[in-house]
Amino acid sequence: MVVGSGAGRRVRVAIQGEPGAFSHEAARRVVGEAEVVPCRTFDALFDALSAGEAEVAVVPVENTLAGMVQRPMDLIAERSVHAFAEVRVPVRLCLAARPGARLRDLKTVASHPVALDQCRSFFRDHPWLEAVAAWDTAGSVRDLMAGGATWDAAIGSELACTLYGAEVLARDLEDDPSNFTRFLAVRTEAGPCPEDPAKVSLAFTLPNVPGSLHRVLGIFAALELDLSRLECRPLPGRPWEYRFYADLRGTARARREAALAALREIAVVLRVIGVYPEAPG
Repeated sequence: MVVGSGAGRRVRVAIQGEPGAFSHEAARRVVGEAEVVPCRTFDALFDALSAGEAEVAVVPVENTLAGMVQRPMDLIAERSVHAFAEVRVPVRLCLAARPGARLRDLKTVASHPVALDQCRSFFRDHPWLEAVAAWDTAGSVRDLMAGGATWDAAIGSELACTLYGAEVLARDLEDDPSNFTRFLAVRTEAGPCPEDPAKVSLAFTLPNVPGSLHRVLGIFAALELDLSRLECRPLPGRPWEYRFYADLRGTARARREAALAALREIAVVLRVIGVYPEAPG
């Protein structure tokens, strides 16, 4: 858990979205009852962290159904930030409405497009409901309860319903109960490495020659490192060139340092995003 910089003051944590978003739930699991700094975009979130408006940022990086969350991963690799913790949050979606509302009387339901896409069965079973795209799950609940929304209900977290006083008409709207989002907590300072074994997140680019990736995978195999994720993203302004993202689970310090030393001999650019304890579960 992060300790606040001032006596009696809560840690300021930047999240993408409004209070009550799943990022807010992740922030509470990392730092407890933090002072949330809501940001409309991921770029604004990292700007707030760089400007000192928040000590910590908590960002989604991976979902069990949708895969990598691309923009925050790219920003983590490009900005001077360091990951120090991870948390996995179950995505449980609720139907939020104004008190006294009845499901059969609703016509429009708003949420973030990703959340709406995860509730296809719910909309199939309730064909009179129209899905309306909004910029944020919690924001759609907030706007509904503030009276300025054009929709009759919203889909968001139970935390959002509690914060904004919405009535929960239905729970567990998601199509797949195995729906989890993994978040990284980042800050501008590099803290001490945790006790072994630790999880390591890396970003690297490789020379465009045959066998480059094979050599990297050979390093992990030779050192018996558990590669739990490997993905690549195109590099802006450099067509057909890519940045790789890798997570290594349960690495002891000696093997981790040996792997990094070997990687530096191959990689064009190597960035250690963070060394941190693996989240349980």
